Amino acid sequence: MHLMIAEDSTLLREGLVRLLVEEGHEVLGAFGDAEPLLEGMALRQPDIVVLDIRMPPTHTDEGLRAALEIRERWPEVGVLVLSQHIERNYAVQLLASNAERVGYLLKDRVAQVEEFLDALERIQAGGAAIDPEVVRQLVIRTTHADPLTRLTPRERSVLETLAQGHTNTAIAQKLHISLSSVEKNLNAIFDKLELSHTTGYSRRILAVLRYLKS
Repeated sequence: MHLMIAEDSTLLREGLVRLLVEEGHEVLGAFGDAEPLLEGMALRQPDIVVLDIRMPPTHTDEGLRAALEIRERWPEVGVLVLSQHIERNYAVQLLASNAERVGYLLKDRVAQVEEFLDALERIQAGGAAIDPEVVRQLVIRTTHADPLTRLTPRERSVLETLAQGHTNTAIAQKLHISLSSVEKNLNAIFDKLELSHTTGYSRRILAVLRYLKS
């Protein structure tokens, strides 16, 4: 795949470039902040952009704003945002309009090469990749929410894994349950979240968004 990277840490930026090149991918550009990234995007669009959420000059939300602009101007381009810490509101903003071709990973996850590369593949395929630790923290913060409190422990586990961006088959493998059990639990989740009258992949996106926003 073709990628662009925006990360102000030279060590991490160069490490990402080397890793991706060694895996056979092409890095079209690697930048230290968001502005030259957007300038490069205007000339040539990659398959996926990997960028830090906090970059110069203020080190607050420059990366997030760039990610949102990319998703608005070039919706066919996947976006993988990296964060040093869990930023719940940023995760919700990133997913608010569309949970396709998008990822949110903690930087520690990059060191787990297989998981990082798997996240890129899921995003390129049109899916999502949300860091398991981000989802776990959101589970803790949403235990009081309604209608999420109506979910059984198994349904919550399925929804948690769904929120990471996994397919039904991957959910079954990770939770060591049958594919039919995954489908049964998803149907129950959609009913309890009042999404039973919508169809297709949109129900999965809506379920995740409702989960994250609670």
